[in-house]
Amino acid sequence: MIKILVVEDSNIVVKILKHVLSSCDAFQAEYAMSFAEAKKLVENTDQDYFAALIDLNLPDAPDGEVVDYTLKLGIPTIVLTGSFDETRREKLLAKGIVDYVTKEGKYSYEYCRNVVLRLIKNQDVKVLVVDDSDTARNFVVNLLKLHLYQVLEAKDGVQGIKVLLENPEIKLLITDYNMPRMDGCELVKNIRMKYEKTDLVIIGLSDQGESALSAKFIKTGANDFLKKPLNHEEFYCRVTHNMEFVDMVEAIRDASFRDDLTGAYNRKYFYSQYRSLLDSSGGTAANLSVAVLDLDNFSAINNRYGSDIGDFILKSVVVIFTRLFERFVFVRADGQQFYILMPGLPTAKAMAFVEKVRQILCARAIEFGDNSVVITFSAGVSDVTGAGIDSALNLCAVSLKGAKEAGGDLVFGDA
Repeated sequence: MIKILVVEDSNIVVKILKHVLSSCDAFQAEYAMSFAEAKKLVENTDQDYFAALIDLNLPDAPDGEVVDYTLKLGIPTIVLTGSFDETRREKLLAKGIVDYVTKEGKYSYEYCRNVVLRLIKNQDVKVLVVDDSDTARNFVVNLLKLHLYQVLEAKDGVQGIKVLLENPEIKLLITDYNMPRMDGCELVKNIRMKYEKTDLVIIGLSDQGESALSAKFIKTGANDFLKKPLNHEEFYCRVTHNMEFVDMVEAIRDASFRDDLTGAYNRKYFYSQYRSLLDSSGGTAANLSVAVLDLDNFSAINNRYGSDIGDFILKSVVVIFTRLFERFVFVRADGQQFYILMPGLPTAKAMAFVEKVRQILCARAIEFGDNSVVITFSAGVSDVTGAGIDSALNLCAVSLKGAKEAGGDLVFGDA
């Protein structure tokens, strides 16, 4: 479990923080009410703190000494303060704090919680910064690294496209406008030929005074625009807003690909992944196998124990299958039937793998209350090469029918 350090001397604020932070199961907060207590927690912990929420003024650290302490330890630090001081804020931002938050009500503490959650997510987000100025690029890169993003760099638009193609998992691109070989707007225009706004966020930057430049960036396909020199907090707010938009779109997209009962991927996801595999392989499907699995006698189990127990067993089987088929595309097609798409495996090897899964599943009983049941399945396996996915699924259905007619708990193929 991720741990964060909270240092606050006000009982009322601590009470509010505990209420706000306890609602989140992504991390666990540990509390100290003084600099001395904070040191003791840090020295005695067996796990590094992921982040810290630090009150700026404590009885034994009135001048923000705890902030210097946590920063020296490399802990991303969010400062809490009772009053806003512009000079102090600028000094703290220059030291490398994550954020500066005034205690102005419950929302301020919810904001702190959300910043920590964003930091956790940011560790898996790749960002590309494109700017021909080393100074300007390094400034943006350092801002992003403070918020734990994985940052890649490019010195112009041409190099930026190369880095992007080499790292298709990049989620955010921040580009300057005025660059040699390819300016920022041309870069955006070229990128939007392949990437949608919901797949790759682009934020344009410029220190030029042209009033229409922001509109030019947006009309070319950028998600947002910021003028240089950058304000730390505006920069972070814009980046966070755009990344949360992407998260929301991805959550909606993922939900449309999920089975409501078990949470497994569905048939729609299966076909989308097949199309992606074809696109990435240039339209060929060499060494691509598909399997159709069907649980044996599942209707009898439902009739005997009831639909609630049937649903529980189905969910349990999905958990097992998800782990065993984690290398491949596994979906719940319908009822007790599942599809598996196995790139890199010809039919013989795919049959051997599915057979191994069959043996693992039937070797363990699923327990519920005082009862337990052993689940088996029958499967049909086919090679997709040349036939197309629907033809391959039909061949799997024929093999599956043969496995069922032979008594079940068998894996048949068309090879």
